[in-house]
Amino acid sequence: MYLTSQITKMTILLHCSIQCGSYSECESASEIIVMNKIVSIHLCLQVCLASVLQAAVKVSPLIEKVSDHKDLKKLLRTRTNVLVLYTKSATSGDSKFKLLSDVAQVVKGQGTIAWVNCGDSEGRKLCKKVKVDPSSKSGGAKLLHYKDGTFHTEYNRPATYKSMVAFLKDPTGAPLWEENPEAKDVVHVETEKDFRKLLKREERPILMMLYAPWCGVCKRMQPVFQQAATETKGKFVLAGMNVHPAEFDGLKQEYNVKGYPTFCYFEKGKFLHHYENYGGTAKDITDWMKNPQPPQPKVPEVQWSETDSPVFHLTDDSFDGFLEEHPSVLIMFYAPWCGHCKKMKPEYEEAAEYLNKDRNSPGVLAAVDTTIHKAVGDRFKISGFPTVKYFEKGEEKFTLPHLRSKDKIIEYLQNPQAPPPPEQSWEDKPSGVSHLGMDDFREVLKKKKHALVMFYAPWCPHCKNAVPHFTTAADLFKEDRKIAYAAVDCTKGQNQELCKQESVEGYPTFNYYNYGKFAEKYNGDRGVSDTDV
Repeated sequence: MYLTSQITKMTILLHCSIQCGSYSECESASEIIVMNKIVSIHLCLQVCLASVLQAAVKVSPLIEKVSDHKDLKKLLRTRTNVLVLYTKSATSGDSKFKLLSDVAQVVKGQGTIAWVNCGDSEGRKLCKKVKVDPSSKSGGAKLLHYKDGTFHTEYNRPATYKSMVAFLKDPTGAPLWEENPEAKDVVHVETEKDFRKLLKREERPILMMLYAPWCGVCKRMQPVFQQAATETKGKFVLAGMNVHPAEFDGLKQEYNVKGYPTFCYFEKGKFLHHYENYGGTAKDITDWMKNPQPPQPKVPEVQWSETDSPVFHLTDDSFDGFLEEHPSVLIMFYAPWCGHCKKMKPEYEEAAEYLNKDRNSPGVLAAVDTTIHKAVGDRFKISGFPTVKYFEKGEEKFTLPHLRSKDKIIEYLQNPQAPPPPEQSWEDKPSGVSHLGMDDFREVLKKKKHALVMFYAPWCPHCKNAVPHFTTAADLFKEDRKIAYAAVDCTKGQNQELCKQESVEGYPTFNYYNYGKFAEKYNGDRGVSDTDV
């Protein structure tokens, strides 16, 4: 403070002497010389300070500096994925610039990072127009994200390189597993180097979950795994690692990762077993860790055609000859993995026990595994399972989707009739429900903030009961572009594969999606008010 006052005083003296045209009204000549030197130093300090301040706010050229409202509007109009840092002054964002510069480098071409200084005159006008006040935040900086030209969300995820890169690569995706506070007791491993270090230094047994972020089974297992990590904290180490990127292909080969998740158990750095109870609870994991055992060899499932079954099992070669010998035949076309086929199988066998062993039977029951005998499946255009068809004197007569129980099957063969005309399909009825398939499912949902999808089979009684409630709820929201009620018929063509991908194991299944990303299963009631998104 003293030096500053002296500099100010002598600056004034110098100004006076110049104004008077001589030094007579100033201090002694020696003082003037000293004063001149100090003024020179002062000016130098000012220049240096300005340079330091300028250097302090210098940011990567990949971060776009915006100060005009029109420029911001143009940026948001021409870029679809923009993260904007608003600061109350030129130096308020100092702590974030290095991080944002590194992030900008990685997401180049996928996302844009911009900076608005609300402290200068132009920036102040811009911030006022967009109603952003960074001074309300600690540190005087605020991060807002814009998607497709409009405000999307405030960035509230951890201010870390990994989280920011993940966010900008997928702004509507779920947070990283390590961002979940409930997963604090899971050791999150990022690199192969960290993986090797953990195995080398850790004395306690380790259960490592190797996963992919998009994997549905992994998402369902994570809460169970993190609960087990908390319950066994101090005794065991439960760790997680996203090994989906190609850089981990060697690691996946080393530990025989053929699907996600894969659980590897280690003791003192040595791999011992895989843990394979994917449907387990936290208690199952903790109990297994106390006495880890290798997986039991799986007993191969016996093919239905190889069992002692009363049903006649046909092949590509035996199919036509069998129809020539039997004038009245009901045939079930099936796939071994099909849940609904497995459910129908006991009823079909009981009916066959009665029909196939009675000499006076009005008809017989047969079955074809079309995953093996594909020629027959292709010939009769089998696209869903089970498909039941009636043949008379070697010719196909009817497809009978309503025959599922023993009594109905026996009753039908005693008096074969054309099935009742099919009701108008749900898809053909006008409503607010979007009927999707493999081709457009992801494209449509990624544009919707909220989507409730009903996976169904047209013959399913519970689905039929749910349809009117689901349709009424959809009609209530059909004008809202951010909300979608959608349906997928899992019996149609490629939709079968789509339903498998979405972990559909029964009908109806209701899944909730956020911008195309699976969020959770809906398990509530199925009235109109209960399906409000």
